[in-house]
Order: sequence, then C-alpha cells, then structure tokens
Amino acid sequence: MDYLRGECHMADNTIEAYRRDMQRFTQWLGEMNLADLRVNDLSNYVANLHQQALAPSSIARNIVAIRTFFKFLQLEGLIRENPAELIATQKMWERIPNVLTTQQVDDFLSSPKKSDSYCLRDRALLEVLYATGCRASEVCNLRVRDMSLEERQIRCQGKGGKQRLVPIGSRAIIAIRNYCESLRGKLAAKNIHPPEELFLSRSGRALDRIQLWRLVKVYAKRAGISDEVSPHSLRHSFATHLLAGGADLRLVQEMLGHASIQTTQIYTHVEHSRLKKVHSQFHPRA
Repeated sequence: MDYLRGECHMADNTIEAYRRDMQRFTQWLGEMNLADLRVNDLSNYVANLHQQALAPSSIARNIVAIRTFFKFLQLEGLIRENPAELIATQKMWERIPNVLTTQQVDDFLSSPKKSDSYCLRDRALLEVLYATGCRASEVCNLRVRDMSLEERQIRCQGKGGKQRLVPIGSRAIIAIRNYCESLRGKLAAKNIHPPEELFLSRSGRALDRIQLWRLVKVYAKRAGISDEVSPHSLRHSFATHLLAGGADLRLVQEMLGHASIQTTQIYTHVEHSRLKKVHSQFHPRA
C-alpha cells in the first residue's frame, strides 16, 4: 500500500479498492508460495473471480492489482520472473475463441466413416488439424516431404514464409500412413503432374482452404457439433487442451507459430470444463 501511495501516486479510493483485491487474492492463495506461481495459476484465480460473478469492471481491476503487486515484488528483488504480465485482460476474456471439449473432438475426429469415399483422407486431415494446431492454409500446403513420421514431427510453413517444426501424435501418424498407403496414390494418379501436397482432392489436385472448410462443416454437423465450428476451432482446441494439461505457454506459442506471446496468452483463460461449470451455475437457462 505504501508503494501504491508513494511511488504510484494513486488516490485513496483506488488504494482501498486494491487493498480489498489483494485480500481476496491472499485468501485464494492460501499456503501456495508466491515465487512458485505460474501464469496458469493466476489464470485459475481469474476464473475463480468469474465464478464469484464479479462485475467485468471489478475483474479487470483485480487483474491490474495483481499485475501491480507482482511488479512491486519484482522491483524489490523478491521474484525474478513476473507471470502476471501474461494474464489476459478482461477484453481478451470477452473474445475467447470457440473451443471444443475433448469429447466433442473425439466425436468429430471419428465422424468420417468407412462408407465415405474419402474416409482415409478426411480422417487424416482432421487428425492433423487437431494434432498440430496448424492453420487451414498450413495444412493444405503440407507436402509429403514435410512429413517426418519416424521422428514424429512435421515441417510447417506459416505466415511470412516462416518455417517451424511441430510434434505430431501417434493417432495422426497412423491416419496419415493409412491414407498414404491406400488412397493418396490413387488420387495422385488422376493428375498428369501429381502435386507434392499431402492432401489431395478427388480430382488429384491439392486440397484448398475452401474444400477443407467445407469438409470440416460436414463432419461437424454429422458429429452434432455447433455450426460455428471451423478449421480454426481445432487450432483453438489444440492450444487450450495443451495448456489445460499443464503445457508451457511459450512452447505452445512456438507450436502455434505466434510471433508474440501476447497472441497465445488468450488461451490461458480457456478451459472448457471450467466454462461449462460457470455456465451451468449462472446461466438462467442452463
């Protein structure tokens, strides 16, 4: 409080509001060590504020109070890194992307059936979208030589021609192999000059973003998922599920190909099971 008054020159009313915010924070903190807190812990606290049904303006002020407190700790040499810098703002909370639950993802990825003419391609396509978090255009541009399945990674070319290596899981690897062994060659044979891209259309040409988007819509509808689902929904879900499982924010940033971690930090607030709990608790028609 002395720091807020003497160095930040805050008004008495503001200082008193920050005092209440810090009392709420320390009650939540309990026996946890401040030096051990990570951005995910602080994001959990912000989620807790939402569960208390605080006004958006109050939550925004709480976030600022925590940021100021951690800045003070850093200036005093009590902590080296400041995780509070990465807490998403209230504005970011209000534009959270559409995210699928893990069950919805399972239903979605299994929606291509053997009776579908291009089941193997479509299963591999959906698996890659979710397994890598790549953008639709990045998946369409993937070439066969970009696959390093033995090393369990792919080489992706993102915005501005920047390349990055992204890990890929066993289910996606199996789906890719099944597609390449049984279907891709037949599709490529329809074209005099077979393209290098991994995913081909029924005419043997590289699949484009519009075709990919339509396929996602078809299988989302079959799986009984919201019409708002798009290829980017799988990218959002990829990032959210990794962070909910404890993945490091900067590693997720690297996998997504974000130039700034500020773009990635929005996902620290998105944990769908928590959102469902908040919804069922406070929505009048839940």
